[in-house]
Amino acid sequence: MNIHEHQAKEILKNYGAKVPKGIFAFEVQDLIEKAKILKTDKYVLKAQIHSGGRGKAGGVKLVNNLEELENEAKNLIGKILVTHQTGPNGRKVKRLYVEEASEINKEFYLSCLVDRESSKIAFISSDQGGMDIEEVANNNPEKILTTKVEFSDQISEDDCKKILGIFNLDKEANEEATKLIKSIYKMFIETDASLVEINPLILTKDNNIVCLDAKMNFDDNALFKHPEIMELRDLNEEEETEIEASKHDLAYIKLDGSIGCMVNGAGLAMATMDIIKLYGEEPANFLDVGGGASKEKVSAAFKIILSDKNVKGILINIFGGIMRCDVLAKGLVEAAREIKINVPLVVRLAGTNFEEGKKILDNSGLKIISASDLGDAAEKVVEAIK
Repeated sequence: MNIHEHQAKEILKNYGAKVPKGIFAFEVQDLIEKAKILKTDKYVLKAQIHSGGRGKAGGVKLVNNLEELENEAKNLIGKILVTHQTGPNGRKVKRLYVEEASEINKEFYLSCLVDRESSKIAFISSDQGGMDIEEVANNNPEKILTTKVEFSDQISEDDCKKILGIFNLDKEANEEATKLIKSIYKMFIETDASLVEINPLILTKDNNIVCLDAKMNFDDNALFKHPEIMELRDLNEEEETEIEASKHDLAYIKLDGSIGCMVNGAGLAMATMDIIKLYGEEPANFLDVGGGASKEKVSAAFKIILSDKNVKGILINIFGGIMRCDVLAKGLVEAAREIKINVPLVVRLAGTNFEEGKKILDNSGLKIISASDLGDAAEKVVEAIK
């Protein structure tokens, strides 16, 4: 789960990190009233959407007074911001954040995330802050330092020293940065975060280490342990179909292709999407129905897939292990009759009772195209939508 910048900064602040003083609001007049408490010569106005690259898209403004702040806020609220992360449709700005301007001496990049390959926490640090880290990686890879840290109650002094080595700070600033690393690590572990990114992390002219921007993601599977984090969820920033899918315990991610996919198992879902691309088309979604597929669950999955107007055909790929193929086929047929599917539907079944399941599909009277294997299924669905 993603959260907004102002929410991430509040969490960092609660763990002892320094952040600029700021306020957020949903309406311009409320923002201006709240901004009067800020003691600053200049204000930084920021659009709050779940996306990076807001500055380049015109979503960050430096203003000199409250009058300028009000004018820029009026221009920004309700605006569609298109960044490299939003896709061409962009995201509508529904909340604004304003904070006291900082006097910047130097900018750094700092992030930490779960490194699944090594089962460690990877800290990424660079003295090239304020830029897309991808650009730095491509153009100046030597400017990026990755430090992998063992999961523990606290991070060691040696690991902190490694992470901060690339910053070349003086003793006083280095001590403050070390405290920040320790607080980020503690927060990361205690909140079950999956990503914390601070870009830029700045050294101010009075030698303070301050988090000027912040991004956080959290492990969806651990949110039940953190109701205080769950309360920060902004449904306005999520796809309606993904919200609906979560209500039915479906793992769904909308994509840009034309072939809707319904699969059981994340690995099989990835393989299904890959083979659709191999046969010349693009998947419209990732959808994992999980280990159980009742009529209600399959019906919900069909509705979600068909709500995407780009979908021209549907490929169902099921491997029956614990879940029997005949039980799934019955649920699929019942759901298909109820939904009235008007695009080609290709089904591939394998595993427990797949022959019985295939008979149920063949005798259903529905226009279901059976496939013998995954390659056959992909070929048939691609051909069917031409």
